Amino acid sequence: MHRPDQGNRALRQPAGSVASVIDLHLHSVFSDGSETPERICELAAEAGLSGIALTDHDGTGGIERARVRAGELGLRLVPGCEVSCQTEQGSLHMLCYFNAVDDSFAAELDRLAADRSARNEQMATKMMELGLPITYEEVIEEAGGKGVGRPHFAAVLVRNGAADSIQDAFDRYLGRGAPGYVNKARLAPAQALELAAGSGAAGVLAHPLSLGLERSDLEQLVAELAEDGLFGLESYYGRYDPETRAELAALARRHGLTPTGGSDFHGAYKPDLAVGTGTGDLEVPDELLDELVARLGTPAARGA
Repeated sequence: MHRPDQGNRALRQPAGSVASVIDLHLHSVFSDGSETPERICELAAEAGLSGIALTDHDGTGGIERARVRAGELGLRLVPGCEVSCQTEQGSLHMLCYFNAVDDSFAAELDRLAADRSARNEQMATKMMELGLPITYEEVIEEAGGKGVGRPHFAAVLVRNGAADSIQDAFDRYLGRGAPGYVNKARLAPAQALELAAGSGAAGVLAHPLSLGLERSDLEQLVAELAEDGLFGLESYYGRYDPETRAELAALARRHGLTPTGGSDFHGAYKPDLAVGTGTGDLEVPDELLDELVARLGTPAARGA
């Protein structure tokens, strides 16, 4: 598998630096990250973290591998996934922690994965029709035969000279509304929260500002999701500034939610984000994970 430049800051954790204690938003090669579950655990240990959550998109294929390596390194591992949802305001991502993936949840994840595969083939066809230098076989090779996502398309476009960077590829071809974009299946947030609750998981709204809502509209959405069983709000996000993080943490508390956080690490596909530290100043206190565990109260959570 070809990868973009591995010599970026996201893959070089500062020796002896402890900028945060936990990181509850990490992606591996099992969705659209460039690093294996094992390597993510190693980067977390090098950064001095005490606990992590592996949250690949719409699947849990990397959890067992991460569990083994985390155990060897003395890391607390939270099994999770990031589920694609849709609201009237736009797409929304739900982080599901301590997910046991019962039959109902597993069936939905399988459906989302099948749709993602069909969508990827449609995107490849669409981009070839646009005359772009890309084939689906190249994208699969870039992904290493595991979860294919838009970052893998972007990396191939960069390598073949059709884009200057991953972000440039998204801006020109792969982002919502761009000529190569194809929509994908998503759950309603209430459905995702119901499935999470049924499997003993805690649902947390990921990177809430990505919805592009006015603050009053975001407040209303969070209130509605709290009524539907939301456990937390990702307040301490890798790319948010300290003021925004504090504002979102206060929003979470107003609605009885736990403010959580994570880097949203994707390795070489989001080179500005490092495990544990995000863009460099992320600090997610481990007592927030303890609070989430205490609120959830399931055997799976207590064992994390």
